[in-house]
Amino acid sequence: MTTAEPLHQSTEELTITRLLRRNAIEFGERPALTTGLGPDAGTLTWTQLRAEVAALTRGFTQLGLRRGERVLIAMSKRAEHWVTDLAAIHVGALPCSTYDTLSTEQIGALARHSAATVLVLEGAEQMRRWAPVLDDLPELRAVVVLDWSVAPADDPRFVSYAAVRNALPPDDAAFEQLTDSARPDQPLALVYTSGTTGDPKGVVLSHRNVIHESLMQDQLAPVPDHARSVAYLPLAHIAERVLGIYLPICHAGHVTICASPDQLLPTLRAVRPHGFFGVPRVWEKLAAGLRAQLASLPEEQATAVEQARATALDVYRRRSTGQDIPTELAQQQQEFEASVLQPLRAALGFDDCRRAFSGAAPISTTVLEFLASVGLPVYEVWGLSETTGAATVSTPEAFALGGVGRPGPGIEVREGEDGELFVRGPVVFSGYLQSDGSVASGTDADGWLPTGDIGTVDSRGIVAVTDRKKELIITAGGKNIAPTRIESLLRTHPLIAHAVAIGDRRRYVTALLVLDEESAPAWAKAAGLATTDLTELASHAQVLTAIDSVVEETNAVLSRAEQVKRYRVLAGPWTAETGELTPKLSLRRRAIDELHAATIESLYP
Repeated sequence: MTTAEPLHQSTEELTITRLLRRNAIEFGERPALTTGLGPDAGTLTWTQLRAEVAALTRGFTQLGLRRGERVLIAMSKRAEHWVTDLAAIHVGALPCSTYDTLSTEQIGALARHSAATVLVLEGAEQMRRWAPVLDDLPELRAVVVLDWSVAPADDPRFVSYAAVRNALPPDDAAFEQLTDSARPDQPLALVYTSGTTGDPKGVVLSHRNVIHESLMQDQLAPVPDHARSVAYLPLAHIAERVLGIYLPICHAGHVTICASPDQLLPTLRAVRPHGFFGVPRVWEKLAAGLRAQLASLPEEQATAVEQARATALDVYRRRSTGQDIPTELAQQQQEFEASVLQPLRAALGFDDCRRAFSGAAPISTTVLEFLASVGLPVYEVWGLSETTGAATVSTPEAFALGGVGRPGPGIEVREGEDGELFVRGPVVFSGYLQSDGSVASGTDADGWLPTGDIGTVDSRGIVAVTDRKKELIITAGGKNIAPTRIESLLRTHPLIAHAVAIGDRRRYVTALLVLDEESAPAWAKAAGLATTDLTELASHAQVLTAIDSVVEETNAVLSRAEQVKRYRVLAGPWTAETGELTPKLSLRRRAIDELHAATIESLYP
């Protein structure tokens, strides 16, 4: 399946550096980047942002940073992170943001592989984690530190961010020359994969990759000019790099930085974003919040909301199967939308959201239908770091429950003989960074990228992804089973945050079920239980009875080979720090097998 519609704007001569200059000239006084909320918020306009980038670019050149070298950034989400990234791009170097959840061992492996010459650290926490590996990085020439008070006094490699920023006086001609020197196919960024099934790989992306991805999203799911958005995911995540850096540069949008996960809801309410991307766990938590809100409505209002939800869900389901919407039903939906549903979503900051996407892992159709019923249809996208994020996009005109949309403009997707999906097109990356600094292609001679995902393409051209090729369970009886389908069904209950299906080379399928650290205590309180402690809840009779029902309901829609024969409830929580999850909250299956080996073995007496 391929789509070849032209993008609304040619990407042939566009680069991120030129688009940043355009924004500073044409939209100079418009807000570009805001940090914080309310009276304490600080905002950089496009003119101010580019001026900061120019100053740091001069400092990087003074440090001796050269085209093609790598710059590692270990910094929280703050304006200087954006400035550092964009300054490295202007030099022609390759910036790489690192996850703040990496262990020291992982930091060392990544830093050595990248052979970075410059490292930019924020403060005490980053210094604590990075200091043990610095002497083992022979290519490292400079460590730029934002909080200079934490830098060692006797190490000549260290220099303050302020000193680098103020190293040289303005030189507009030199900066404009650097702006113009970037080419569309020039490497732009280095993104390390999260390593769900193996060691991370260094993905090299070009200006052309990220600009095509950004303009493609604007074409398929339009939002207003200068759209408002919230940056809350790590900038090491391909989705946030596109949505938080490149896409706003392409349409001169306004990004508000949400530095802490616990500030996401207040930030959404304050910003009222035009577009929002969430991994499934984020949408599950938002849906749980909405359910709690609906449960507290007075009876008369609840009745009106239920009528509105039923209408919205009817429309959504018809669209999911490609049916036409009767005029009367469409009018009824519009009336309910304005009078009932939009005010309801306003409590979460989604009353003006025009583009809501989910990706990075499968999401339960139950969650999707619930959100659609309150007028917030969330559409699945699919892709990899190697495809600059989304390669397929679901839209109101073309989506299916359980599907991830059609290939974007100019992108092709095909099925291999074993069901693996292959992608070709302008979003496919330049290649993998090698330890010697070269870039090795990840595609075949015809440009096809093997994705490692198993899936299908239906008669409407909609792609469905059933599982990761390396994650398929093959039971001792030779049955091929997709664990993500089982896990998605199990996660529909508010008690369960994470579900892991086990069974590769074993007699039957079992599961590890991890309690939700927020929803499980709330469920226990509502049920009148005497405790809300996760450890106690994991063995509580009422909790186990409720989960028994979930497993039974799940098994009722599964084939005999897929059914969960035994399970164990774990208190959790699971995080990237505890080792079971990647920084983007995907399951790290190999680590789970190792960390919970004894529990897994106990399920197979």
